[in-house]
Amino acid sequence: MDEGGRTNDAQAELETVDAELELIELQICELLQKQAELTCRKDALLQRLKEACNAAQPSSSKLSGANPVLSKQELQLYDGTDFPWFKEVEQHLKDPFHLSTFRSLQLKAINLTLSGRDLFLVMPTGRGKSLCYQLPALCSKGFTLVVSPLVSLMEDQIMSLKSINVPAVMLNASSTKEHAKNVMAGMTDPNGPFKLLYVTPERIAKSKLLMSRLEKAHNADLLSRIAVDEVHCCSQWGHDFRPDFKQLGILKRQFPKVPLLGLTATATGSVLKDCENILCVPHPVTLSASFNRANLYYEKDAENVSSSLQKEDILAFPYHAHMDPDVKSHVHCKWTLNKIQVVVATVAFGMGIDKPDVRFVIHHTISKSIENYYQESGRAGRDDSQADCILYFGFSDIFRISTMVVMENIGQQKLLQIVDYCQNVDRCRRSLMAVHFDEVWDDEGCNQMCDTCRRVKDYTTVDITEHAKQVVKIVELAASVDEKLTPLKLVDTWMGKGPAKRRKMIQTTTLCRLQAEAMVVTMLLQGYLRDDFSFTPYTTYFYVRLGRKAPLLKSQTHTLCMKMRSTGRVSAVVKPASGQGSAKEGKGSVQSGGDAPVSKKVKTNVS
Repeated sequence: MDEGGRTNDAQAELETVDAELELIELQICELLQKQAELTCRKDALLQRLKEACNAAQPSSSKLSGANPVLSKQELQLYDGTDFPWFKEVEQHLKDPFHLSTFRSLQLKAINLTLSGRDLFLVMPTGRGKSLCYQLPALCSKGFTLVVSPLVSLMEDQIMSLKSINVPAVMLNASSTKEHAKNVMAGMTDPNGPFKLLYVTPERIAKSKLLMSRLEKAHNADLLSRIAVDEVHCCSQWGHDFRPDFKQLGILKRQFPKVPLLGLTATATGSVLKDCENILCVPHPVTLSASFNRANLYYEKDAENVSSSLQKEDILAFPYHAHMDPDVKSHVHCKWTLNKIQVVVATVAFGMGIDKPDVRFVIHHTISKSIENYYQESGRAGRDDSQADCILYFGFSDIFRISTMVVMENIGQQKLLQIVDYCQNVDRCRRSLMAVHFDEVWDDEGCNQMCDTCRRVKDYTTVDITEHAKQVVKIVELAASVDEKLTPLKLVDTWMGKGPAKRRKMIQTTTLCRLQAEAMVVTMLLQGYLRDDFSFTPYTTYFYVRLGRKAPLLKSQTHTLCMKMRSTGRVSAVVKPASGQGSAKEGKGSVQSGGDAPVSKKVKTNVS
């Protein structure tokens, strides 16, 4: 063989070796990622054990200072009744709140805040967080300042409080000058015209007059405590970050001895730590209830929300930020009085609404994160009776919302987590939430109160490797001619739509559109595809590119699998994964995990 031939052979072998090295590097990356996940989980468990050990240490090991850390035993004492204010607390629980017993953590939180402790309370939506500052307000001199991000939440609470003769007022952008003047005067009135003052964080950040009045109230010993509702909004790592919340640290700096109570339904440990720093609270007590709401039933089904509720003779009214405030208040009031069956609203309405007999929370599209969805769906079943949380989502929703959160710190990461939650068909929905909120969960605790636990036998694992290779080929072909593919155009092309010349260059799929869409989503979630954004002065576009794991599909030994629902209908047969039973035509062929029309439904019952 001549020198040129040997050179060509060497070059070919070098390219083969390079390709194999690239595959090995990708496999190493996968293993390292798995190692990092397991290490993180191990650290969390070790930390939990360490905290348990520390709690068992004698009190001399506590940190010194104005707010020393409480041991586990000391914290348990706050669940008791041996406090000078307990009789008054018990009386106010019965009248005016018309309650006979406390829910989990409520008494402990109330005793802690009345004893002057700073406190972060993480409690599921509907478990009674508001009572933990409303009731102490009646047992304290002066008033409690409540910082809340949503006008609808404040209106709802004030409406409820006034109905039981608890004096409460609010200040927001729509407050009249006369109303604001009366409220400002009342803040320094020793006779106490109100016990709770609700304000937006914007008001704290921008109103020098309000801060001046708060100082005068504090000097007169009339500012009894500060409650920050939806406290996770402080943190940029939280799911609903709001810039004005970052200014709230001024409250604790100006009034260091006034106890602060931060409340949220959804915050991880890292978010709470960030909130401590932002709010200037050095050693708060943190109480966390389990995320689980046993009476909520979560489900994903096949339905298409298309017909108008009004056309179906359902009494429904809209509620959104661009409506006139008086109209919004009118809708809110009529719904509270059961004169409206359904409110079709943005999250501006749903957050914090305290109507106990809501039987359904239906999402017409996916939320931006699992935290958002958990909090929004928690409007249902506050009376502890069974309720349904239904989430509809379509293929295009994913990418529309993706362009909305692209500028957020970890917006894409959080969006993919909720997409994975929706796409998942074989894991308990509560299990998925538990992992997200760092809680150990036994699937038996679900008691079949989610669709996946009820239908676990309806799904099988199938090998979609060859289908994935077809998708990669299409993306590679588009990249070779410098063409940008939207997800919708990718699926259209795969299904044989578009120019005849292109159809000759690719292998079109035999799958139905829903199966094809589900596979594209799976490839995005697992890193075989990735996002690519393009910005214009008017909008943001989402395009699909090959992900870091795409080269793995060139290996003959690499496989990609996903869970699919077995149905009695005949559909494109997809090869079961190794070790799985065959999917035979007419005996339950396999459909994609998104066994749904363009809209899918994820449903959770609350009991």
